[in-house]
Amino acid sequence: MPAVKFTTHLEKFFPGIAQGVTVQAGTVAEVVTALEQQFPGLAAYLVDDQGALRKHVNIFVDDTLIHDRQRLSDSLKEADRVYVFQALSGG
Repeated sequence: MPAVKFTTHLEKFFPGIAQGVTVQAGTVAEVVTALEQQFPGLAAYLVDDQGALRKHVNIFVDDTLIHDRQRLSDSLKEADRVYVFQALSGG
């Protein structure tokens, strides 16, 4: 099962998320669906109402930025590591 890692900034909104999780998923879209089941509200943070990745979010599979930000159709292998990053702002 792919392992999913997050930046620690999401921890204050989704307690326990910084530890990372494993999910049963064959595509990035399936990862988002599985994450929503474990962390209600997370999908709305990651994707818009059309299912496209929000502009402030990047997802990498191993060391490669996903290609399909609209449908999240990038495929995953069992041993892949998925990294979820969000842009931070402030001063």
